[in-house]
Amino acid sequence: MPLLRAIDRFFKHDAAGGILLMLSAILALVVANSALSPYYESFLNTYLRIEIGETGLAKPLILWINDGLMAIFFFLVGLELKHEIMEGKLKNPRDVVLPGMAAVGGMVVPALIYAALNWGNPATIGGWAIPAATDIAFALGILALVGKRAPASLKIFLLTLAILDDLGAILIIAIFYTAKLDTTYLLMALVPLTGMLWLNLKGSHRVAPILLLGAVLWVLVLKSGVHATIAGVLTAFFIPLKDKWGKSPLHGLEAGLAPYVLYLIVPIFAFANAGVVLEGLSVADLAAPVPLGIALGLFLGKQIGVMGAVFLMVRLGLARLPHGANWGHVYGVSALAGIGFTMSLFIGSLSFADPALMNHVRLGVLSGSLLSALVGYGILRLMAPVREAREKAAA
Repeated sequence: MPLLRAIDRFFKHDAAGGILLMLSAILALVVANSALSPYYESFLNTYLRIEIGETGLAKPLILWINDGLMAIFFFLVGLELKHEIMEGKLKNPRDVVLPGMAAVGGMVVPALIYAALNWGNPATIGGWAIPAATDIAFALGILALVGKRAPASLKIFLLTLAILDDLGAILIIAIFYTAKLDTTYLLMALVPLTGMLWLNLKGSHRVAPILLLGAVLWVLVLKSGVHATIAGVLTAFFIPLKDKWGKSPLHGLEAGLAPYVLYLIVPIFAFANAGVVLEGLSVADLAAPVPLGIALGLFLGKQIGVMGAVFLMVRLGLARLPHGANWGHVYGVSALAGIGFTMSLFIGSLSFADPALMNHVRLGVLSGSLLSALVGYGILRLMAPVREAREKAAA
């Protein structure tokens, strides 16, 4: 059937994940500002309880999404990180230097911009990490729309930058967004960790026992006060790269899980978290410290941080531009790095419990990410004729 073939072609396109993410955000925006808004809020705040006797978990649905489904998202991120470190783009230190320094610059400068605009306000300064994150799916989706007009090395550069950016975000969450610690649960978490280590060392070809221990770890980490998504990353690192027969449980799990995360979990997260309530907001609200700090951090901070780090590394002779790329290409990718979306909204949910502040977070993330996407795409499109002209001249 033509419709089924069209759907199949869509999901095979590199931009599919980013497009679904954008549609989910638009749907959330529409629903949050329609007659369905009370039902939207009521649904997200509905309590779901899993209890045995007097012990268990009782959380609103929004937190099951942010703490539970996002743990699966971070599990996939952990699988990708281990894959890249063991045998991919992060294996050779020389290949990591340029995107690594770009990632550092792209996290530090946005955080400084946000902190400068919110300095002295204890109620909002805690959101300094919100604009430090890059959304891999969205950024790579926009780059995919440019197609072959951009050199292939740019995708590798942006992917490596975003992976290292995610690693930085994981460390930030673990260090700075941990609530009051309960050492009893942390000590109990050593039990499933030990079990996963043993299964990993013996090269187990069965991932189910590791995943079950990972689920136990998630509950214990959640109860300890450390953010539960860290359990997803830790579990991923215990999935064997090779089993005793030479097969790769990690590769199989990564390939099998990726479509569900990209096309289901991340859009659900976006729908649950991107609903900016526009009623009562004005253009002046964009100038409030939280949305302005986030938007400028993502839009300007990422460009300055990424581009500045690359410029310094190249000028000092410590690295070279990606093969076939020029400064215009790097600037376009620097702008795309300002698409924070999923990670920024997630860190925002950890930073603020006040619904009014979260509405400002959504406003800042959406505006900064949208500007970054439009400018990054526009620059890379403009650079395409230049590259084509150079290739014809060289021929």
